[in-house]
Amino acid sequence: MKKSIFICMIAAMFFACKSASSTASTETPLSKKLDRPTQVAIKGNWVLTNVTYAGSDYIKVNSFDLADSKCFIGSSWSFISNNNKGTMTLNSPNCTAFSSPIAWSINDQGLFVLKIVQEGTKRKNVRDGYLLKVAGLTESSFQLIDNINVGGQVKDVTYQFQRAN
Repeated sequence: MKKSIFICMIAAMFFACKSASSTASTETPLSKKLDRPTQVAIKGNWVLTNVTYAGSDYIKVNSFDLADSKCFIGSSWSFISNNNKGTMTLNSPNCTAFSSPIAWSINDQGLFVLKIVQEGTKRKNVRDGYLLKVAGLTESSFQLIDNINVGGQVKDVTYQFQRAN
């Protein structure tokens, strides 16, 4: 019994998990309404302070098809609500630095729509992105929750944000 549990843990360590929402179509018809009050509440500068998910000691999560989820801890995010632009900058000392413009919004179902805009691409031409749930929104913090598939089961990955001073 102990041997099979050990083998399962080793196998889980070798499987990198990707977001279940990866490359989801994020196109929103112009007639679709956005959740403006929530967007205004999120505007500003934020720091991603923690990433949590079940099994984080044994599995690696490749967040947003960019880097290991732990590389996002300490990253800086800027959200501009009146034009749905922003930036994200990964600056963890043990990870490759990364910075990119983003396009974002919160749709009428309360889902956070995130599009990473590649250099030389207009954000209106970015069709795929990520859909995340918004939770625990206060003046100083909020969470984005993504889903990953681990062994056929959907698990939550929670990204904790704190307002930057």
